Amino acid sequence: MALVSPDSVLVSPSLPSCWPRFSQPLKLGVLASGRGTNLEAIAASIQRQELHATIQVVIYNNPGAGVVDRARGLGLPSVLLNHRHYPSREALDLDIIQTLATYQANWVIMAGWMRCVTQVLIEAFPRQVLNIHPSLLPSFPGTHAVDQALAAGVKLSGCTVHHVEIQVDRGPIIIQAGVPVYPQDSVAALQARIQAQEYRIYPAAIALAALDRANLVDGKTGKRP
Repeated sequence: MALVSPDSVLVSPSLPSCWPRFSQPLKLGVLASGRGTNLEAIAASIQRQELHATIQVVIYNNPGAGVVDRARGLGLPSVLLNHRHYPSREALDLDIIQTLATYQANWVIMAGWMRCVTQVLIEAFPRQVLNIHPSLLPSFPGTHAVDQALAAGVKLSGCTVHHVEIQVDRGPIIIQAGVPVYPQDSVAALQARIQAQEYRIYPAAIALAALDRANLVDGKTGKRP
């Protein structure tokens, strides 16, 4: 498929023209390790009354992470769970679960969370742990995905939101967006275009995942959550 302009983007499935409303706003717990720009994009979508949700808490694992300032600017509570202080990944995940419960969050939104999660967290929130990755999965999983794409010489890259499973950057895909890769691209230039699409699709992916789960529950019980 030809990309005819620098602004062209492939989104699959299409972004919702009418955002779903739920019986109660989705209660999100955001996990972040870095600057928190996706947190800001999600919060902006909520403020625009697109994504029917509230952000209950921001959990971060790096004491110097920029997400703390973004959370503060948005008036959101933030909790440091420094992974270096835990004897195992499972122990960290147990504390994440407890923190999410304290703040009554029932969706886990990994937004630049640079830690592998365990079955402990996945089983506590079945089909409600989401992640965003800067590639068109299953291509280029893991770290340095943008570098991998440039090294491979691909003509199309992008980002993916998916349900989290135990394998890194695996799990059912919810939505993807593609961006063209140009011969003169640097890692920074390509990453910036990918991030612009991340900010578009992550709020939509959360809504689509919640709608899918609501329909599943509705089909089994006759009731919506």
